[in-house]
Amino acid sequence: MALLLCLGTVYTWSVFRRPLEAELAIGATESLLPYTVALVCYAMVMPVAGFYMMKLGPRRIAALGGVVVGCGYLLASFSNHIATITLSYGVINGAGVGLAYGVPMAVVARWFPDRKGLAVGLTIVGFGLSPLITAPIANALIEDMGVRSTLRVLAVVFGVVIVAIASTLRLPPVAWDLGSAGPSKATRVTPGPGPDAMKSRTALLQLLRRRSFYGLWMGYGLAACVGLSAIGISGPVGEEIIQMSPGVAARSVALFALFNGLSRPLFGWLTDRYRPQSVAIASYVLILVACILMVHAGPGDVATYLIAFSLFWFCLGGWLALAPTATLKLFDPKDYAMNYGIVFTAYGVGALLGTLVAGRLRDLFGSYIYAFYPMAALAICGIGVTSWLLKANGPQ
Repeated sequence: MALLLCLGTVYTWSVFRRPLEAELAIGATESLLPYTVALVCYAMVMPVAGFYMMKLGPRRIAALGGVVVGCGYLLASFSNHIATITLSYGVINGAGVGLAYGVPMAVVARWFPDRKGLAVGLTIVGFGLSPLITAPIANALIEDMGVRSTLRVLAVVFGVVIVAIASTLRLPPVAWDLGSAGPSKATRVTPGPGPDAMKSRTALLQLLRRRSFYGLWMGYGLAACVGLSAIGISGPVGEEIIQMSPGVAARSVALFALFNGLSRPLFGWLTDRYRPQSVAIASYVLILVACILMVHAGPGDVATYLIAFSLFWFCLGGWLALAPTATLKLFDPKDYAMNYGIVFTAYGVGALLGTLVAGRLRDLFGSYIYAFYPMAALAICGIGVTSWLLKANGPQ
C-alpha cells in the first residue's frame, strides 16, 4: 500500500498544470501531455514487468521501478520545455510506475488465494488515496518553493522510499495454503527462469481465444478513457466552470482521491461475490449519472461538481480493482502477471485517447463542459460492450 501510495502521485498532475501553463505559456492540450504519456508508458511497461517478475523476483523489479521514478521526477525538475518534461515525467517516470505497479498486486494475490479480489483491492487503495495526501502537499510545496524544487523533493523521497519498501516484497512458499501447512512446512519460492517460451505462447493464445478477454479489455479501456479524462481536468474544471479558487480546487482533488481509494476494496469484494459483468454495468451507470450532472453544472454549483467528480474517481478506482480481480476469476491464476499486464494495456489506450480529447475540446471550444458529452456516449458504449462480451469464460 505504501509503495503504491508513492506511485499514485501521477494522479496529482492537475496540481502541476496551472503553474506550468503560466511558466511555459502553453495550452491545456500541451500541459496534459506529460500526464497522458506517463499513463501510456505505465500501461505499456506493465506486461514486460509481469513477464520478468518471476525471472528476477519482485524485489528487483520494484526497486528498479523506484529508481526510474526518482530519475523521471529529477529530470523533469530541470526541464524548461514541454517536450523534455514529457520525456522525463511522461516516458521515464511512467515507465518506472509501470515496472513497480503490478508487483505488490501479484505478490498479495499469491499470499491470499481465498480472497484475491479483496486483497488486491485493499492493496491498491494506496494508489487511489495517493492524491488525498500528495495533492495538498504538492500544492503547498509549489506555493512555497515553486514547481522545480517540488519535483526535486518528490524525486528524492519517492526514489528512497520505493527502493526501501521493495526490499520487503517476497512471494509465499510453493505450498502456501491458508487452511493447512503454512509457511513453516513449505518450501519457499525463489526467482527462477519462469515459464518457457512455449508455455507463455500457449497461455497467451488461450487468453486471446476468450470472448470475455475482449469484453474485459474494451470495458476497461472505455472506463479508463472517461475516468482518466476526468482526473486530468478535475482541478481546472473546478476553477473554470464552478469558479472555485485554486486552493479549494486542489483540496477537492484530495476528496475525490478518497472515493477513488475506497472504491477499490469495495469493487474487489463485489467482483469476488458477483459476476464481473454486473459490477461493470453498474459502474457505467454511475459514470453516466456523473456526466449528466456536469452537463447541467454552472458557476457556484459546488455540490454538483463534488458529487459528479467523486463518482468519476470512484468508478475509475473501482475498475482498477475490478479488472485484476476479473482477470484472476476468468482466466488461469497461474498466468496472472502476464494476463493482467496484457489486459492493462487497455488502460494505456484509454489514457491516450481520453486525456488528449479532453484537452483538445477545451482548446477548440473554450470550455471543459464539452468533454462530458463524449464521456456520456462512452459510458453507454461500455454498457453495451460488457453486456455482450463480458460473459461466460468460453471461446469466442
